[in-house]
Amino acid sequence: MLDIQWIRQNPDTFDIALKKRNLEPQSECILSLDTQYRSLIKQIEKIRAQRNSKSEQIGQAIAKGNLLLADTIKAEVSTIKEQLPLLEEKENEIKSSLNQILSCIPNIPLEDVPIGTNEKENILIRSVGNKPNAVHLSKEHFEIGEELGLMDFDRSAKLSGARFSILASDLALLERALGQFMLDLHTSEHGYTEVSAPLLVRDEAMYGTGQLPKFANDMFCTTDGRWLIPTSEVSLTNIFSNEIIDFNLLPLRLVALAPSFRSEAGSAGRDTRGMLRQHQFWKCELVSITKEEESHIEHERMLSCAEKVLKKLDLHYRIVSLCSGDLGFSACKTYDLEVWLPGQNLYREISSCSNCGSFQSRRMNSRYRDSFNKSLKFTHTLNGSGVAVGRCLIAILENYLNKDGSVTIPTILRPYMHNLEVIKKNILWSNR
Repeated sequence: MLDIQWIRQNPDTFDIALKKRNLEPQSECILSLDTQYRSLIKQIEKIRAQRNSKSEQIGQAIAKGNLLLADTIKAEVSTIKEQLPLLEEKENEIKSSLNQILSCIPNIPLEDVPIGTNEKENILIRSVGNKPNAVHLSKEHFEIGEELGLMDFDRSAKLSGARFSILASDLALLERALGQFMLDLHTSEHGYTEVSAPLLVRDEAMYGTGQLPKFANDMFCTTDGRWLIPTSEVSLTNIFSNEIIDFNLLPLRLVALAPSFRSEAGSAGRDTRGMLRQHQFWKCELVSITKEEESHIEHERMLSCAEKVLKKLDLHYRIVSLCSGDLGFSACKTYDLEVWLPGQNLYREISSCSNCGSFQSRRMNSRYRDSFNKSLKFTHTLNGSGVAVGRCLIAILENYLNKDGSVTIPTILRPYMHNLEVIKKNILWSNR
């Protein structure tokens, strides 16, 4: 959530920032409600003070034996008491309207974020490695997986419907190996602390990281009102909601390997085949919580940590800086890592690393005490995939495919796969 005081002081800058995100100006509406709200608060405080003062006068009048005066003042207090509930109700209505608007306004892009309307205007930062040019690398991952006999979409549809998959034997082992490799890398080399956190969270947690109220339709809600996490960012970041963190503990660097759940309500017709866009998928998530002056440096560090996964797997990828119109709701700056998929002849996002500044911390009230002047400040939060396990598996299938249909296992993963070097065709179940 944005700081209302900043909006008061910078209404034009605020509207310009919204325009960069393809949104209409909001300052006039917000400041009108804010003015009404603050005026009501003053009015209510004044009336409460009058009530308290007159209540004292009643006691003084009774003490002096002036019962007539006491009755007169009591009548005045009674009138005041009738006014207060009406004003307080109006105050709550305006406060609710103001908070509803503010809770649906996205973060403000940083100055160095490129201005643009959509993903076509994202800026290429750099490419790493070279595209493989072998002629046989033209199959998509689902063709490879099904021909190996180790990837099944028909049976998963029987169980759960569309956008699910079943992996078996060596492909299931590859998925597990990838997750374990990522965890080991980030904990042993990058200094992240592994966390196992809940997959079901309350409304407050989803609100804290910005999924609610705007994106409720993109997620799964249980019958008791809890939500399946769309990313471990939700669980990891909200661990420190409503807390004042010890200054000396910052930056906090957390990592979790966990399934994520998304309804993909806005993705009808997109990536309907295969594992690219599923309702359930594994992801290795990185979260950093920092002091405000360190979030920029931490963002670059997080990007390099995610990159290291792809470098060790020897996968060709590129880095793009998202333009203002393509930024996620809570982000003020985002880098996407896009891996090359020869079967699609496209780059596809495999990691998104975002600096959210104080946007999430204001929503979840996560603060630290400044070491210099002891004032309380909102933490800065960052998150990124390190990386998406399923999409990494896809990249390995398409980039490490051999002419005979087998798939070579990257050297770095072999210790996690009982030193297996090649995944070969292995029809486990008869045709249906």
